[in-house]
Amino acid sequence: MMRLGLAITRAAVVEPTWTTALVACTWLREGHALRVIESWDFELGPGVGLSARAHCFDPGRGLTPAEFCRAIRERAAPRRLIQLSDLDGLWLRTNPLNTAVLTFAAAAAMAGVPAIPSPSTLLLTAHKSFVAGLADVPHPATLVTRSRAAIHAFYEGQADGVVLKPARGSGGRGVHRVGPRRLTELDRAIDQVRTHGDAYVVAQRYLPQAIEGEKRVVWLDGRVLGVYLRERASGEFRHNLSQGGQPRACTLTLAEHAACQALSPHLVRAGVWLAGVDLIGQQVVEVNTLNPGGLHWVQALSARDHTKEVVDSLASWIKGSTADEPAA
Repeated sequence: MMRLGLAITRAAVVEPTWTTALVACTWLREGHALRVIESWDFELGPGVGLSARAHCFDPGRGLTPAEFCRAIRERAAPRRLIQLSDLDGLWLRTNPLNTAVLTFAAAAAMAGVPAIPSPSTLLLTAHKSFVAGLADVPHPATLVTRSRAAIHAFYEGQADGVVLKPARGSGGRGVHRVGPRRLTELDRAIDQVRTHGDAYVVAQRYLPQAIEGEKRVVWLDGRVLGVYLRERASGEFRHNLSQGGQPRACTLTLAEHAACQALSPHLVRAGVWLAGVDLIGQQVVEVNTLNPGGLHWVQALSARDHTKEVVDSLASWIKGSTADEPAA
């Protein structure tokens, strides 16, 4: 039996279709304990040490994802102050990036409790500059900057226009498409994107193949677990399901497999365990490691259940991380 801490943003927003809920329920059914910690519930001080107030789930509970979400929303599970040192691992699922949670996770790691992914992994890979710097991975021409002049110069070289998005962000929030010869619109989009995240702007060449949809690949510990297509809503250029996109069954082409294979060593080297990789026109447009989703739709559209495979991989990852901890 293993004790897993699950750090989430807040209980009220977790949905039954989220990877978080699917894995949590399977983790319990596989005989492990789960301690769900909201982002404001970590604590450090006299008499409590490095601790957290957690929703506590004991092993063997046969909860459905809907029942799990209801239990944490309604505070139906016992709430106890736990010592982080009693955990075997801490799974970080907070979105947006929360530096306070990263700080507590780093402190826990120093006490021998591995964070999955590690704070350093998230700081590196959750920033959209990560893919932009991978010369051997096929991706659209991309500029990451805070300079308006640099964005203007980049934009002038893109015949189909650009997509502007925050360097830190997800769910399609703050993302704008600017067609060619629309400088006023470009400046307005730059101003709006700068209000998100760390104010760094990602300018990416718009790929005309986006009209055919965007493929979300669920990547697990060095390999492709599954894939589905996200079709954008009518009148919308973003493919995110939260922006009205629709999931469809699909397969990967040989070129798309090759793109994922080129990306995999970089993810492994960066310490990534689970990721959502977005492909358009056989190119990697984005990698999601902060809170990668898609497991529910991969399973629903392929009629295959991967959750036990994910849980077994998570348990192995925790054991391997613990084994790599330096001796005190």
